Amino acid sequence: MSRPDVIVAGGGIGGLGAALALARQGQSVRLLESAPAFGEVGAGIQLAPNCTRILDDHGLLQEAERLGVVPEAMVMRDAVDGRELTRLDLGDLENRYGHPYLVIHRSDLHGLLLRACERAGADLVNGARVASYENTAGGARVTLASGEALEAGLVIAADGLHSTARELLIGDRPVSSAYVAYRGTVPAGHPRVRSTDLGEVAVYVGPGCHFVHYGLRGGELLNQVAVFESPKALAGRRDWGTPDELDAAFAGTCDFVREGLPFMRRDRWWRMFDRDPVMNWVHGRIALLGDAAHPPLQYIAQGAIMAIEDGWVLGEHAARNRTAGGAVDWDAALAAYGAVRPEHCRRVLTTSRAWGELWHLDGLARERRNTLLRARDTYDYSFTDWLYGPTALTPDEEPEMFTPIPLSSAPAEEPATAHGAP
Repeated sequence: MSRPDVIVAGGGIGGLGAALALARQGQSVRLLESAPAFGEVGAGIQLAPNCTRILDDHGLLQEAERLGVVPEAMVMRDAVDGRELTRLDLGDLENRYGHPYLVIHRSDLHGLLLRACERAGADLVNGARVASYENTAGGARVTLASGEALEAGLVIAADGLHSTARELLIGDRPVSSAYVAYRGTVPAGHPRVRSTDLGEVAVYVGPGCHFVHYGLRGGELLNQVAVFESPKALAGRRDWGTPDELDAAFAGTCDFVREGLPFMRRDRWWRMFDRDPVMNWVHGRIALLGDAAHPPLQYIAQGAIMAIEDGWVLGEHAARNRTAGGAVDWDAALAAYGAVRPEHCRRVLTTSRAWGELWHLDGLARERRNTLLRARDTYDYSFTDWLYGPTALTPDEEPEMFTPIPLSSAPAEEPATAHGAP
């Protein structure tokens, strides 16, 4: 194989987003995916304006809107009594930030990015598992499980929560939240769907659990997610997150929530992990990206969005840091990437944790939370401006920061590990 400008390890949403952003800047990109074919598991994913802005820049927003749903409102309700707590008017939100809030099937977003990478000329390679990473005099090298070594001027490790690169370069471990997600979709003709407003992204927050629903594929499907804290996990057991725990966790919720549980798949569930924030994503010419750098809990629906942002920001800095001969000064581009992205993503990670705690309160704390949320004005954006506003490229361009608890949506990110994973 010829030597590319960039090697991307990982063919998920983050890896494809990075490959697309750099290929659009004229870089030759080789993407290595360990699976024999490209694909994504999961169901719905939510794309806030800080992501649809990037899809628009890539020329992909109209296609994404055709494949997904542009909802009218985001609504939070109490899972016990079903009463509304607060909402966002997503039409007004689009006017404020210039781009829509969109929900889409995860596989549709992945396919959209895959096709865009093919059109941009990225070299997409399947069955290529990266076993090790190392810096070289003029760039970086990856060695595949097959023993083949490949070099490039830059290597991007977009290899997920259980990143080989992060293990080699940082050596920390994923952090279990003890929460578990179950997922299921319901076809449009079912009475469950006919009685549900598909113009809403709705989350029901309850003691130690929450339930999410919204429409997908133009209203052809109702996507549902049920998340709860596992007593078995808290007790240190290995067999945690099982269907019996699902039913027990939601026993005290309202009729609408409980009636959604039979539509959940019972043969597969996702344990919720994140990692403690780190600020050193760049190691020579090896850069972490997406969940390898900053896997969050899902409470503000930013996991895949942050990964797409990472790739776009890196692409913009590649364009800004060209030498007189037209080549990219990767050291300068990576220095800029490392100066702006880790701090923003650290804030997203810590905010996600805090927001999850707020969702799952019980007793008097739950009542106080509900009172505060009901008092919030629908058009108060002081909690979302820092998150949904224009993406910063350099530290000097960082927007003003606000209190780190945004009123955002229910989770849509695919949790990074299924129940059989460590």
